[in-house]
Amino acid sequence: MIQHPYVTEKATLMAENNNVLQFIVDVNDTKGKVKKEIEALYKVKVLRVNTMFTSKGKKKAIVVFEEPNTATELASRLGIF
Repeated sequence: MIQHPYVTEKATLMAENNNVLQFIVDVNDTKGKVKKEIEALYKVKVLRVNTMFTSKGKKKAIVVFEEPNTATELASRLGIF
């Protein structure tokens, strides 16, 4: 389950330059589950998902989108930019 977008200065630069957004997700979520959830929730195509744990023990999903500029458009819809 996606909990919320992960917003930092570095994450914002990645969204603008690399078409990538970061989300904090449930610790038990798999990459496939995160991909399906993002695609269903936001009606976008996901190229791939990488996951990692933050220093605070939360799971972060790094989502790369297929279509150019999807990350900036989605960030704008979510109120990040």
